[in-house]
Amino acid sequence: MDATTKFVTASRRTPPAPAHTAEAPKRRLSPAQREEEIVRAAIGFFAEFGFEGQTRELARRLNVTQPLLYRYFPTKEALVERVYQEVFLRRWNPFWEETIRDTSRPLRERLVAFYTDYASVILTYEWVRLFMFAGLKGLDFNTRYLDLLRERIFPLIVAQIRDELGRPSIVEQPVSDLEIEAIWSLHAGIFYLGMRKYVYDLPVDDIAAVVAMKVRLFLDGARAVIGVAEPSGSAGSA
Repeated sequence: MDATTKFVTASRRTPPAPAHTAEAPKRRLSPAQREEEIVRAAIGFFAEFGFEGQTRELARRLNVTQPLLYRYFPTKEALVERVYQEVFLRRWNPFWEETIRDTSRPLRERLVAFYTDYASVILTYEWVRLFMFAGLKGLDFNTRYLDLLRERIFPLIVAQIRDELGRPSIVEQPVSDLEIEAIWSLHAGIFYLGMRKYVYDLPVDDIAAVVAMKVRLFLDGARAVIGVAEPSGSAGSA
């Protein structure tokens, strides 16, 4: 028997080493990492099921106990509030206001830049569905967030359009309800793209091009409303 035959024969007689099937120990998370994991999971969970979703099911999905969940967030309301902070407030970009104010660029270009970037933030599965579910649940997410828009963005857009058209400033002539409604029409039209995509499951192609088109349509009609004194008897100033 040659050396090769001896090796093959010996190999056949030698039983394979037993396989080790024990699971690797789970990586321990720091409290900060665990909290972040819970928040990320809660965002996806509530976006899928709405705020009626139970924390028991959320804990099961995280493979943790419900008491552990409550160690980080003592109540469901506290967790929901953290979701609001994470999704709506932390994604707010203060630079948006600077973009709108930047008179070195044409107004149309500024508004397209703002709304294109804004759309990239709000037109996501989580943002759109959480906003919708918050309204259906009667939470104050919507009110707080829309107040933020009305205070920091809408009057700013009105002021820039008035300046572009040579109309009275918002100091000389306070922003009217109709002007705010005009901005709402643009804003709601852009938000509706997210509703179509993430609620009605309808395709929305080339969002940047659609946003630019909506801004053009809005500005072409803005001169009929922005900075124009309201007829006697109409609603008062905003």
